[in-house]
Amino acid sequence: MDPINLLPYLPQAKWSPGPGDQGWHAMLCQVLKESQKCTRRKSLLKVKIMDFITSTAILPLLFGCVGVFSLFKLLQRVRMKAYLRNAVVVITGATSGLGRECARVFYAAGAKLVLCGRNQEALEELTKELAASLATKVQTHKPYAVTFDLTDPGAIVAATAEILQCFGHVDVLINNAGISYRGTIVDTTTDVDKKVMETNYFGPIALTKALLPSMIKRRQGHVVAISSIQGKISIPFRSAYAASKHATQAFFDCLRAEMEQYEIEVTVISPGYIHTNLSLNAVTADGSTYGVMDKSTAQGRSPAEVARDILAAVGKKKKDVILGDLLPSLAIYLRTLAPGLFFSLMASRARKERKSKTS
Repeated sequence: MDPINLLPYLPQAKWSPGPGDQGWHAMLCQVLKESQKCTRRKSLLKVKIMDFITSTAILPLLFGCVGVFSLFKLLQRVRMKAYLRNAVVVITGATSGLGRECARVFYAAGAKLVLCGRNQEALEELTKELAASLATKVQTHKPYAVTFDLTDPGAIVAATAEILQCFGHVDVLINNAGISYRGTIVDTTTDVDKKVMETNYFGPIALTKALLPSMIKRRQGHVVAISSIQGKISIPFRSAYAASKHATQAFFDCLRAEMEQYEIEVTVISPGYIHTNLSLNAVTADGSTYGVMDKSTAQGRSPAEVARDILAAVGKKKKDVILGDLLPSLAIYLRTLAPGLFFSLMASRARKERKSKTS
C-alpha cells in the first residue's frame, strides 16, 4: 500500500513522518495493521448488512411478488375456463386449417359449438370426430353444423336464423373463414379483388351484423375477427389480401368502441404465417388457384398452437392480439416509427420476388 494513502491512519504528532526517521519502519507496520483492521471491519459490516436485507426484506418481498403473480395467473385461468365452459361459440371456416383446430380446442374447453362452412360433408365429419373425442376433462356438448357460403348475402340471413335455433343465442362469434391471394396489382382483375373482399371482409361483417341484435338484446357477447399481420402492414404481391385485412382491422376497431356500451367484447387476432393450405388455395391475378405452398407458409406456426393462443386471448377478453414472430412484429413498429425505411425494405422485397419468378 502506498504510504501516502496511510496518512489518515497515522497518529497525530508534532512531527511529520518521513523515510529518513528512525521509527518510520515501526510506525508504518503499526499503520498497516490499523488499516487492515479497518478494512476487515468494513467488510464484516457489509456482509451483515446484506444478510439483514436478504433475510428480512428482499427475499420475503420477492417470494411475496412471486406468490401474488402466481395467484393472479391462477385466477386468470379459472376465469378463462369459466368464461368458455358452456359458452355458445360459432366458428366460420371450421372445416380445415386454423378453423378446424379452433373447433378442437374450444370443444375441449367445454364450449357449445356451432361449426360453419361451405362443405357439408367435411362439417359432418368434424362433428363426428369431436363427438367421439374423449381427451377432455370437462363436460362437452354435441356440436351443430350449419352449411352456407359467406359470399352469398341471402345465405347469411338464412344461416343466422339456423345458428340461433341451435342453442337459442350466441356467446362468441369467431370470424375465421378467409381466402388468400397472390399476384401483381396491374395484372389482377377487379373481379378477383371483389372475390377476396367478399370472403374476407363483407361476408364476416354481414354475419356479425346479423348476430349483433341478439347479443345487444342480452347485453352479452364476444365477436372475434381472425385478421392477419398483413392487416397492419402490407407486403408486395398480396394487395387484395392485405386490403381486406386492413378493412377488417378498421371495422372491428370501430365495432369495439361502439359495442362498449352494450358490454360486448371485440377481439382482433393478427397471426403471422401459419402452416395451413391457405397459400395452396389462394387465388391469383386471373382468378385461378395458386396451388403452391409458400416457403414462409411451410415454415409457419402449427395451426394447433395458434388455436390455443386464440382460445387464451378470447378467454382473457383481449382487445387486439398479434401472434407473430419477432421480425413481423418489429415490422409493424417500423412501419410507424420509420416509414421511409419500411417502404425501402418492401421495395427491395418486391424486386427480389420479381427476380426469383423470372429467373
